[in-house]
Amino acid sequence: MIPDSHKDLLDRPLFAHLATIGRDGTPNVNPVWTIWDGEYLRFTTTTDRRKYRNVVENPHVAVSINDPERPYRYVEIRGVVERVDTDPSGDFFDVLANRYGLDYEPPVGDAERRVVIVMKPTRTTQQ
Repeated sequence: MIPDSHKDLLDRPLFAHLATIGRDGTPNVNPVWTIWDGEYLRFTTTTDRRKYRNVVENPHVAVSINDPERPYRYVEIRGVVERVDTDPSGDFFDVLANRYGLDYEPPVGDAERRVVIVMKPTRTTQQ
């Protein structure tokens, strides 16, 4: 699904921009940490955030990742959120923080609301 010419954008710890659709049909875009396992993209959030509510109501999402050295080089991935896994210990947040080279703790009190959004790509475009 992801072309070999752009897999590096998923292998590197680059910020992705996750687009979701709100109840009223308007788009919502947020920068997110992500990890690609060759089949799914995974993100983390908490259940009190708009992106969580949006994907629960409408699982169709898109992600854009651009190359910081060549800003017009990008991959856009459209897909469907196949599931939302609970992560009350915040373990996945730690995985992503380590991937992005940050010694960063989740905000106090949000671990019990933490979830992992699991997206299955269905289409890509790239430049």
